[in-house]
Amino acid sequence: MQTATAALISVLSQHIGQANGISAEQLAQRLDCAARQVRKGISAARLDGVAVCGTPKSGYYIAATAAEMEATCQFLRRRAMHSLVLEARLRKVPLTDLVGQMKLRT
Repeated sequence: MQTATAALISVLSQHIGQANGISAEQLAQRLDCAARQVRKGISAARLDGVAVCGTPKSGYYIAATAAEMEATCQFLRRRAMHSLVLEARLRKVPLTDLVGQMKLRT
């Protein structure tokens, strides 16, 4: 029996490159599951090293180029930093105190 993540990757393998993105809702319909389960599957695939890219605008797809992968990594970093800034504001502490000493790329 195929696992949920394997089924998701199988569908995504038909969506290579940003121009061929598919929405979470469309994936959910194809896989007969909830969109939230699709997003969990996307995270699981990424943790397994599958180059799943995507944004709300483009939908999900397997990277066709290094530039697509880089764009997704930048999107994820911006989203993560935004969440950390929100948490720091809620806790009323500087971001650096929240996350500790940050190392910048050199």
